[in-house]
Amino acid sequence: MDNNCKTKYPILLVHGTGFRDRTHLGYWGRIPKALEKDGAVLYYGRQDSWGTAEHNAQTLKRNICLILKETKCEKLNVIAHSKGGLDMRYAISSLGIEDCIASLTTMAAPHHGVKTMDLLWKLPRFVFRFIAFFVNGWYKLLGDKKPDFFAVCRQFTTQGAALFNEQNPDSNMVYYQSYAAVMKNSFSDLLLFWTHLVIYLVEGENDGLVTPSSAQWTNFRGILKGATGRGISHADEVDVRRMNFTPKKQPGRVSDIRDVYIEIVSDLKKLGM
Repeated sequence: MDNNCKTKYPILLVHGTGFRDRTHLGYWGRIPKALEKDGAVLYYGRQDSWGTAEHNAQTLKRNICLILKETKCEKLNVIAHSKGGLDMRYAISSLGIEDCIASLTTMAAPHHGVKTMDLLWKLPRFVFRFIAFFVNGWYKLLGDKKPDFFAVCRQFTTQGAALFNEQNPDSNMVYYQSYAAVMKNSFSDLLLFWTHLVIYLVEGENDGLVTPSSAQWTNFRGILKGATGRGISHADEVDVRRMNFTPKKQPGRVSDIRDVYIEIVSDLKKLGM
């Protein structure tokens, strides 16, 4: 076993919207095994799929306290995908756990909201509440304690994001860094064909859900580019397909998403975290 990813503090992986942490067919694909093979100690956020940032942050805080008690470590490093980045930022800035977190790495988190959601938000509110009735009911069956589709969509607007950012500034006790990715075109990932197309027409290049301008936050590390012309989608960022983009590595291009996470964790180790 290589120890490139054996960091001083354990790693907490925090998932995004619409999914839960499960033992089988996990949210993070082959990424956890790759990190553990290189020495990482991993834990999971286990927050709701459609909970608000405020609700999910409470769950994260409880889980973090349990992990720290179990491991007897002082802090954790957090890697959060999509809305998980907002959940974690709220926990750090508004729930008083900044001294428990060494670093927060966000992958395609909608820090600045989604302009497309601004347009959708102009629809009659009963449309969102109608959809929310079914989404919330379904995700309660899947295990969510307090799903709130309506409130989460409101948080995804640029106005909602601006208010969130004002109320949740970065802590000077935590090391932050952020990443983004883009698809080449809407056909790059048929799972996200329509969302990519609509967001592209409104906002420009995106990964199927989030634009680079929205994902850019403190210590922005740039836009991940795939080794093929396909690009990298929001699903690819967490290895949904369990596949490599190409068998050949190319400098500056991602051929295997696992390599991105190994590099992130290896750099945290080099920083003494």
